[in-house]
Formats: sequence, structure tokens, C-alpha cells
Amino acid sequence: MASEIGESADVVSRIVRNRRALAEIAKGLRIGCAPLCVLCGRGSSGHAGVFLRYLIETRLGLPVSASAPSVTTAFRTPLVLRDALFIVVSQSGRSPDLVAATRSARATGARTIAIVNTTSSPVATAAEFVIPIEAGAEHSIAATKTVIGSMAAGAALIAELAEDQALRSALDRLPDRLDRALALDWSEVSDDLAKASAVFVAARGLGLGWAREIALKLSEILRLPAIGVSAAELQHGPRAALSSRTPVIMMRIMDETAATVDALANELRAQEIALHLCGGPHGSLPWLQEDDPATDPITMLVPAYRVIEQTARRWGYDPDRPPRLSKITETF
Repeated sequence: MASEIGESADVVSRIVRNRRALAEIAKGLRIGCAPLCVLCGRGSSGHAGVFLRYLIETRLGLPVSASAPSVTTAFRTPLVLRDALFIVVSQSGRSPDLVAATRSARATGARTIAIVNTTSSPVATAAEFVIPIEAGAEHSIAATKTVIGSMAAGAALIAELAEDQALRSALDRLPDRLDRALALDWSEVSDDLAKASAVFVAARGLGLGWAREIALKLSEILRLPAIGVSAAELQHGPRAALSSRTPVIMMRIMDETAATVDALANELRAQEIALHLCGGPHGSLPWLQEDDPATDPITMLVPAYRVIEQTARRWGYDPDRPPRLSKITETF
């Protein structure tokens, strides 16, 4: 896991160099005809989809729905998706439910795009367009470089669809920022994790996919109950569950959500909840200077992944082989 986190910058560099091919895909998608976008993925790939949802809605103004593959597989009900944009995200590209959902979407008239690490996979074959992550083999069960690659590849496609030069430039800077993020030391989180009965990971908007992904990794690798939640939702029902034994790890990015995240951080500190905040003038976790809010959540994955991997080793866990899990999960 540690070495694969370190390969993330190279993965993103290859994606950025593939801009011309992405521009050709963007031309073929006829985005102006699309009534909506449907995102399909499970686990970490689904978290990349949550990130892309906010990016698509804010940069393209296109409404986004999350696909429920079981509608096609278990309930055997094909959805009519004529002219919709259908994006499936998968590392292995082998899960039968994702293959079936992609085939069904294409058969009913959607423009289907697969963001995959294995371009010879059934999901890639089922889709009309393929965007390769090109991360190489990932041996740790916990996905890291492929998640970062999935987010970057999706962002690169949206930059071309929106003709967004600012996002293109941010993606050009991303490999260097990922490299520099490897030096960020978030070990202060570890002490609170050792005492935790559960962990809340929070962010808003473009950061929500990050929050859900890090919560998954805390459960998967450190075997801690963890929930990734919108910082807005943490002001509602889930707040009642907070205590001295439920640390909060929170991301703050420099966009329209920053003020509300700052306000929540102040409230949690006043209530003596253990808070570890990344970003902004009152952040407690080491961070780089803010960049584009569309790429900062990708960069923030690196120090979060690293502290989870390092904590696992300190606790005597194998971060590469969590119990009762396999690298490829084939659901239907």
C-alpha cells in the first residue's frame, strides 16, 4: 500500500499526457444533448463517482444520478437512458453487476464511458468509450493509486467537456502536488484513533467523496467503525453521536463551502470533540498551499492514506491484507 500511494503522481502524469485522446472522447459524447448523467461504481470507485457528481453538476450544470446496478441485475428492470451520459468507474472492470448495468445503459441509448484500470476487462468492452487509468498492477487489497487515478481521469474528461482551462492547469500541477503531499505528516491523528470507538470523516461538496473514501479505509484497514458524512449533515442527526471517543477528521477546501466548514470546526472545538482539520487558516493537519478546489480533494487522499497505512503497521495489522477481504469483489 505504501509503495502504491507513492506511485500516484506517475499515474496522474500519464492521465494528463492523454489529454488529446480525452478531447476526442469529449467531442464524441454530444454533451449538449444529454438530459442527465448517471454514475455507476461500488466501494472506492463509487467514492470517485461522488467526487465526479459534484464536479459534473458544478462545472457542466448537468444533473447527476447514482446508478443502482441491482435494478438491472436483481430486479431485471432496464432503465431508459436515451442520450444520457453514463459513466462507470471500476478498477478491475470485472464485477458482473457493473458489466450488466453498462450493457443495459448502452442498449437503451446512453453514451457509455468506462473509467477502468484494466482496459481489456468486460466493463471496458461493454462501454462505447474507455478512459484508461493506467495505474499498473495494484497488489494491496486497499485501492489507493487507482482511486486517485479514477478521480483524476474523470476530472480530466470534465475539463475537456467544459473546456475549462483552469481545471486543465490544475491537473497539470497535480502530479507535483501529489509528490509533495507524501511528506505531509498526519501522525497526530493516530493517538485519537487508538482511543476511538468510532470515527467521523467529514467534508462538503467536492470533498464528500474523499470523506467517504477515507472512512472506508479506516474500516477496511484499521477495523474501526467509521462513517463518511457531509459536514452539513454533521450539523443534524449524526452530531448526537459525537463524544470524546469519536474523533472527527475533516477537510476544508477553498470554495463556497469553506465558511460553513470553518463554523462547524469552531463549534466542535468548543464542545471539546477531538477534531483533525485539513485546510484553511485554522487547520491542525499539515497541508500544502490551497490550489484548485477540484483537485485538492485528490491531493488530500495521499496524507490520509499514509497515516492509515502507518497506523496499521504500528498496531500490528497488515494494511495490504485486511481479513476476510479479496482484491476483486464480484457482485450481482
